[in-house]
Amino acid sequence: MTTETIVNWGGQKIRLRWHAAKKISEAEKVTSVHGYCFYEGKVALVHVEGRGFNVPGGHVENGETAEEALHREMLEEAYVTGAAQYIGAVEVDHTDNPDFLEGGPYPKIGYQLFYRVDIRECLPFLRENETLSRIWVEPEELPYVMDDHELGLLILEESLNTEPIK
Repeated sequence: MTTETIVNWGGQKIRLRWHAAKKISEAEKVTSVHGYCFYEGKVALVHVEGRGFNVPGGHVENGETAEEALHREMLEEAYVTGAAQYIGAVEVDHTDNPDFLEGGPYPKIGYQLFYRVDIRECLPFLRENETLSRIWVEPEELPYVMDDHELGLLILEESLNTEPIK
């Protein structure tokens, strides 16, 4: 299943395509990782300054695997640890972006990887990093709370349809 939308990120027109379960083999094309983190039936959302409420996630640092980056971001932003299952990728396509900078920090076509995370440990929220707050939201309430593009709800559905890790 592939679904797409066009978003305006910083004044730039970007095409996004959701690819359920698509494996991304080229590590240099992975721009970020994100986790739909479940705890007692609710989803963790974090408020990162300037981004509003969204699922924990961020960029992969040099020398990290995508899953290592996910676990680091979950701990830094949401103060949680858990077991992660890969569920798919959003293809970020700058082909129609006239302002795209060749040789810049992002590839013309890159990928954001998404995971379902079953939280094993919820630590005290200390606000030591860029996150202002952490909240727990019923999955059906996410459309009213999460600041994201429309593919976010499709990814939520995919994560809800993925069996929890025991």
